Amino acid sequence: MINLVVNGKAEELPTSVCLMDYLEGLSIRTDYVAVGYNGEVIEKEEFANIELQDGDVLEIVRPVGGG
Repeated sequence: MINLVVNGKAEELPTSVCLMDYLEGLSIRTDYVAVGYNGEVIEKEEFANIELQDGDVLEIVRPVGGG
């Protein structure tokens, strides 16, 4: 099991996946998202190169429209 903290909440994954696959699995459009990974903001070009590991911390920020 891979234990993550995502936006302050604990989450378990059955196996490690790359960040890009994880985001796509959540139906998040990666062109409109910012991701903090273990305290650092990650460039979108790096999403496919980051393999999520036990203990990682993610902050996923998406724009919200409103009026």
